[in-house]
Amino acid sequence: MDKMDLSTKAFFLFAGLVLWSGIWLTGFEVVHWILYLPASFFLISAVTGICPGMIFFKEVFREKQTELSE
Repeated sequence: MDKMDLSTKAFFLFAGLVLWSGIWLTGFEVVHWILYLPASFFLISAVTGICPGMIFFKEVFREKQTELSE
């Protein structure tokens, strides 16, 4: 489980609210369904402190551990 600090939670909350505001202003029936995914994930990440996207990309771009054999 990957817990994040308060500033990261605030960023995800702000980004999620901006996306949901844009969806609302554009119209729920007009916006494509794919835009709901990041808007929802940002709010879930802000509330729980767990971001599946960050966990995934940390694993993908993790530096390889080198073993020194002597």
